[in-house]
Amino acid sequence: MRIGVLGTGMVGKAIATKLVGLGHEVMMGSRTADNEQAAEWVSATGSGASQGTFAEAAGLGELVFNCTAGEGSLDALRSVDPDDLAGTVLIDVANPLDFSQGMPPILFVSNTDSLGEQIQGALPETKVVKALNTMNCEVMVDPAKVPGEHDVFVCGNDDEAKAQVRELLESFGWPVERIVDLGDITAARGTEMYLPLWLRLWGALQTGYFNIKVVR
Repeated sequence: MRIGVLGTGMVGKAIATKLVGLGHEVMMGSRTADNEQAAEWVSATGSGASQGTFAEAAGLGELVFNCTAGEGSLDALRSVDPDDLAGTVLIDVANPLDFSQGMPPILFVSNTDSLGEQIQGALPETKVVKALNTMNCEVMVDPAKVPGEHDVFVCGNDDEAKAQVRELLESFGWPVERIVDLGDITAARGTEMYLPLWLRLWGALQTGYFNIKVVR
């Protein structure tokens, strides 16, 4: 599959590298076609990896990941031709973190709205699925980093899109019974609002290798 990964940070690199390792053709997108971090990733990853602008990566992708910093996600997606994302599954991994007041960050949207909903509203013809935003990027692509059973959440308005995302998550190593569908895209409010607790847990545990298990 051809997949566009928007974002050159730790999350984008982790996901893009995993996808190439699974045999997908991946273009990492950034503001400029000659982004240095993307170039380093292409050089290190080799066959199956390429780089381009946000628009080029989205245009290439049969499926697209939004791994940009949350405060820049809407601007990044506005640089893409909406027609290139019409009917496309967009997996939104970003969180609405505001670092302007220092650490820990606050959320710039919460309670009655979410970044996932804002992206879906800006791209009504795109099938936005929120997923993977409640954990460390290494755990996203290798759930065995955390011993035992633990859960990943998905939400979105399109059931077929969520089914496609579940298949991709299974290829990452997530057991199907640990993939929890929370419903429509408004559930992104809950997963995004978990981030303040996640950040405190990271500080308390001194590691990012932890996750939620829903005990039934």
